[in-house]
Amino acid sequence: MKAKAWITAFRLRTLPLALASIGMGSFLAASEGNFQAGIFLFCALTTILLQILSNLANDYGDTINGADSEDRKGPQRMVQTGQITLAAMRKAMAIFIVLTLASGIYLLYLAFGIEWEAFLFFFGLGLLSILAALAYTAGRKPYGYMGLGDISVLIFFGLVGVLGSYYLYAQQLKLYLLLPAMSCGLFSVAVLNVNNIRDIDSDKKAGKYSIPVRVGREKAVIYHWFLILTGIVAAVVYTILNFETYWQLLFLLVTPLLIKNGLAVASKKESHELDPFLKQMAISTLLFVCLFGIGLLI
Repeated sequence: MKAKAWITAFRLRTLPLALASIGMGSFLAASEGNFQAGIFLFCALTTILLQILSNLANDYGDTINGADSEDRKGPQRMVQTGQITLAAMRKAMAIFIVLTLASGIYLLYLAFGIEWEAFLFFFGLGLLSILAALAYTAGRKPYGYMGLGDISVLIFFGLVGVLGSYYLYAQQLKLYLLLPAMSCGLFSVAVLNVNNIRDIDSDKKAGKYSIPVRVGREKAVIYHWFLILTGIVAAVVYTILNFETYWQLLFLLVTPLLIKNGLAVASKKESHELDPFLKQMAISTLLFVCLFGIGLLI
């Protein structure tokens, strides 16, 4: 029973979304002949560990701040239900901080060796990522409760995830890579937006002022369409700027899934009806990245 509780707390269904950004960075690097298997493996491992840490911190933080009350419509957290104690969760968070740092340090060694300037810069980014994971719902002033979760997801699941992983391979950056990075970031924010629309009533009671709580459901749906459509447009513009073959448009095959998600968010009013579309948006994002990458490599 305890093992099942921990697996639930890890929230494994969030991992495909976490891998999307480093997948995009890896595909972009591979299209230029800069892919390295070791870097990819430890980049993926570090990302998975960081995402699990974020999920544990979210379980812990939402419980102590009251967001995971009996009013919550989404899947309940393990601390809130009493299946994992606060002390055990704090210990698990400490373990995953250590594991994330260990994996991340070895990743940076693989990428940069003893080139200390780049090593220390990315180590600083890693520490910021860990702090962002912890401070989202935990701590005295969790920024997720102030409506800043969206910008954090855009930065870490988009810009830092894509551009950072690309740099580990290529050790250079190009301005137009901001476009696929923005696509990943915007689709990731859309996943969070589905979650926040689903939880709008319980979040309001708990004092968690997400974007949907602040602007209301109707405007949150408009915002959702903006995220989806802008993400598609950014990918199309990148492809036009770097066009070589029509295979590069392969990612457009995921458009019907993204449109389906937008229509569901607009039409389904009950929280339990929205929950499957959180997972659907996350999988659609990963599929978008895979098709985008395959189009670059063919």
